[in-house]
This record gives sequence, structure tokens and C-alpha cells, in this order.
Amino acid sequence: MTARQRNRAVLAAGLAAAVALGLAGCDRGGNTDLGLALSTMNNPFFVGIKEGAQAEADARGLRINITDAQNDPTQQINQMETFTSQDVKAAIINPVDSDAAVPAVGVANRAKVPVISIDRGVNGGQVGSTIASDNVAGGRLAARTLAESLGGKGKVAFLEGQPGTSAARERGQGFEEGIKKYPGIEVVARQPADFDRTKGMDVMSNMLQAHRDIGGVFAANDEMALGASKALGGRSGKDVKVVAFDGTPDGIAAVRAGSLTATVAQQPRLLGKQAVDWALKASRGERLPKDVKVPVVLVTAENAAKFDG
Repeated sequence: MTARQRNRAVLAAGLAAAVALGLAGCDRGGNTDLGLALSTMNNPFFVGIKEGAQAEADARGLRINITDAQNDPTQQINQMETFTSQDVKAAIINPVDSDAAVPAVGVANRAKVPVISIDRGVNGGQVGSTIASDNVAGGRLAARTLAESLGGKGKVAFLEGQPGTSAARERGQGFEEGIKKYPGIEVVARQPADFDRTKGMDVMSNMLQAHRDIGGVFAANDEMALGASKALGGRSGKDVKVVAFDGTPDGIAAVRAGSLTATVAQQPRLLGKQAVDWALKASRGERLPKDVKVPVVLVTAENAAKFDG
């Protein structure tokens, strides 16, 4: 199915969402304060967001319903319907797809429930704030790190994130801007691997068939980088430099082990904490900034121990 066909299907599902409210494990008792619709929990980064949001809600004595869309945008429509039926004060969405999330946001808008987005923006509807890492700056940092690790020259590959997400677009933008400053670096291959470890391995394997002389790789998240590292085998982090993005426990462990050169670390627990804070502000009708940027930091073998745990 093409992206356009998928988005059409999601829009159609939005019209039918009222008859598709079933979601296992949801409390429909009306005692929930906030809802958080995550794109997936099959990724340590989003688990970190969940943990940060849950901890902040617990600290404030709030009940939060955290759901997993399993990368299915139609599920997020159903989850927003559930949140509104629970009469939540505000809803937080981490979109599966920035376009396909518009109907889900529309559900909350019609119910007069304030919406905050986290990690990825939404390309429509009324969203109070988008809380995300500074992905463009992080992409630039990744480009500089990769280029400098190669001495300013060489052939590199770029494993892009999930098409249609603002995180993938912004990290790609930053990487492209940054790598242009190094005329000796040539990007010889680029392809989405959907932020997925297995796909990262498969894409990297295919790239190596066509470009055996690749000297560096930028993967737009740790999961893809770890997959690429597996495809590279013993070359990973040594004669092929690999720079990642996220700073998950697995990613940091790989940096410490030397199979990844570096990772641009986000702060998922802080993102989750701030999402709860800004959602409460939205519920009180406070004026919110359009974007809230959370800083990123470079993790290398020299400082990786500081990020353990």
C-alpha cells in the first residue's frame, strides 16, 4: 500500500471510529486524568517516554492511560476516542505518521480535549504544543561527528527513518545541512529503514552489495544503527564508522563496546515528563508555545559511562 493509499484508509477509518472503540485494557470508568497514545512500545526510546510520563503522573497523583498503537495509525483514532470517553483533561499523542494522525487529533478537537504531541508533530488539527528533541540540531551534530571520524573524506550511507514522520524529516534535514560542509564526503546510498532494527540490517546488507567501499553510516535511530552494525559485522565502528541517534540503553552499550562510533542521545524520560507538564498547562487553558525543544547530547566511548542506567 502506498503512503497516499494508507492515509486515505486512515481518513476513512476516522469517519468510522465511533463504531470501533474497543481497546483491550482501557479503563472506561471516567477516572482517567490524561491519555498518552504512543506509536509503539516495541522500541526502547518510546518505553523511556512512557516511563517518564508515568513517573511524572504518579508524582502529581494523576491517573494516565498509556496506549500502544503498534505503528497502526487507525489504532490512534480508536485510542483518542477512548480518551475522550474517559473525559480526560488532556491527550498526548506520539503520531505513527504526522499526516495520518490528523483524524485522531480531530477526535479530541471535537470533544474539546486539548492535545499535545510528543517526539513527532501533527500536520493538521489543533495541537497546543509539540514537545520534541531538537532533531535538526541533532542531525547536524551527527553529520559533523561522522565526517570528522572519517577525516573529512569518504563514502557514506544514510539509513532514513519512517517516511511521513517529522522526526525522520528533521533528522534528515539536519544531516543534509551538516554534511554539505564537508565536500570530501559523498553520500552514495540512502534508504528508509523505518526506525526498525531488522529493516536496518536488511537495508545495510543491500547497500553493501552495491557499495562495498562505504566508510561510514548515519542511521537516524539506534535501532536501525544496531541492525546496520549486525550487517557490517566486525567492521562496524572500526573501518566503517557508524553514528546513530537516540541514546537508548542498547545504543549506548554498543558505543561502549566500540561497534557504534557515537549516538546523538535524546532524553526520552524528560520528554515524557514534560509532556505531562505541558498537557496539564493545556488543560488549564494556558497559552503554549508551538514548539518545545529538548536538547540532545553526543555520546561517545569517552563519555558513554555517564549515560548508563
